[in-house]
Amino acid sequence: MQSNIPKVLHKIGDQTLLEHVVNTAQQGIGAEHVYVVYGHAGEHIRQKLSHLNVTWVEQKEQLGTAHAVSQPLDQIPNDHLVLVLYGDVPLIEARTLHALVKATPSKGLCLLVAQVADPTGLGRILRNQHHSFVGIVEEKDATSEQRQLREVFSGILAIPAALLKQYIQQVGNDNAQQEYYLTDVPTIALEDRATVTTIQAYHSEEVLGINDKEQLAHIERLYQLRQAKTLMLQGAILKDPARIDIRGMAKVGQDSVIDVNVIFEGTVTVGQECHIGPNVVLKDCHIGDRVLVKANTLIDGAEVASDTIIGPFARLRPGTELESNVHIGNFVEIKKSHIAQGSKVNHLAYVGDSIVGRNVNIGAGVITCNYDGVNKYQTVIEDDVFVGSNASLVAPITIARGATIGAGSTVTKDAPENSLTLGRARQSTIDRWQRPNKKDGE
Repeated sequence: MQSNIPKVLHKIGDQTLLEHVVNTAQQGIGAEHVYVVYGHAGEHIRQKLSHLNVTWVEQKEQLGTAHAVSQPLDQIPNDHLVLVLYGDVPLIEARTLHALVKATPSKGLCLLVAQVADPTGLGRILRNQHHSFVGIVEEKDATSEQRQLREVFSGILAIPAALLKQYIQQVGNDNAQQEYYLTDVPTIALEDRATVTTIQAYHSEEVLGINDKEQLAHIERLYQLRQAKTLMLQGAILKDPARIDIRGMAKVGQDSVIDVNVIFEGTVTVGQECHIGPNVVLKDCHIGDRVLVKANTLIDGAEVASDTIIGPFARLRPGTELESNVHIGNFVEIKKSHIAQGSKVNHLAYVGDSIVGRNVNIGAGVITCNYDGVNKYQTVIEDDVFVGSNASLVAPITIARGATIGAGSTVTKDAPENSLTLGRARQSTIDRWQRPNKKDGE
């Protein structure tokens, strides 16, 4: 990987490779117990993924895949079914694993195979003239003819624990790498007259592993296209499915349009008939129905009700709550504030730690001065207030119902209702004043 980061801690869709596999096993197919066998940089992996509900098993010597699988076997009851997965194969689907488990014979094993365009590095499936499975050959041990085969063993298999314990003890290391290969287990099973079945993955991309940054980027794109397909099947309209990124969980309502380069982070829900413009970042937020989010807007930790308009170049920070028919315009930042129905903050403004009533108009360049360097204070703006451009509201302060704040004012005291409040220096003009001129030679 040419990296200081352990391979399984690299991320696809902002989730580590190992988390993808564990989540599929636990949430996708309901695995009763997950054992993670680790070797290189294992303590670092355990520390970073300590939240996983798994049993960590150290492989102190890296002697091959069969040796790795053997490490937790003494903890697994004989009557359980063992499913072997790989921490660097993140795209495996639950439906494929369900089919694999279902196809596993009670006195045998089932292998997950796939037809791939490029089988480099993978064990080839060997079959006889009747197309029956007869064995697996690792690429390093394969003949030139065998290397032309395109049907490969994914490494993923299901087998009763009792049989696995029996067969894995018979695996030798008489091969080019002098390692104990898990791929020898099916051959040993055949020699024992056990049943060995195979099942094809639904998509060959499911079995792709990651060994370098190029493969990491390739699988990231495959994963994102899979996520984009899910959104479209839910009814979303994607301008270009190849140009969105979902780094978490996204749900998009019917007939909502998602433009290019939109990024979903964390848990995001978007209602019906919305339009999300290009280059928008949505993070841990809820967007109601018929919302227009214009280009280059960041919405993070906010609740946005229906029929609102946001952006372009707006930023909604955590704790923001917008009621319906609110307009948040260009270069506006809202932080930890509740803005009621019909209010507008359309230009170059900052509203923080505030409660804003209905039908309020906050002009260009207005800021709520909520921080004194140590503490945060609240600004309350009641219904039907008009705040003129370039005003500074110094919290804690209340602007009462129907008040007007004159443009350019710095307001430090509560403003009474239905009145004009000004907080400006008096303007004066100096007659016969002349600008200074440069002296000769300067």
